Amino acid sequence: MTVPQILAELGGVSRRTFYRWRELGQGPAAFKLPNEELRVRRSDFTTRLRQLEAAA
Repeated sequence: MTVPQILAELGGVSRRTFYRWRELGQGPAAFKLPNEELRVRRSDFTTRLRQLEAAA
């Protein structure tokens, strides 16, 4: 998933908030492509959402 796709699925979370979560180790696992673009596997994104739901 691209960062814009993630932001859209989260319902309007800002790009800055997403990167802040990553800085704090609270975002989903991600990797960089050779062109430096960030990607997140859908399974990692779903897992992180389930963890947040369980903690709520």
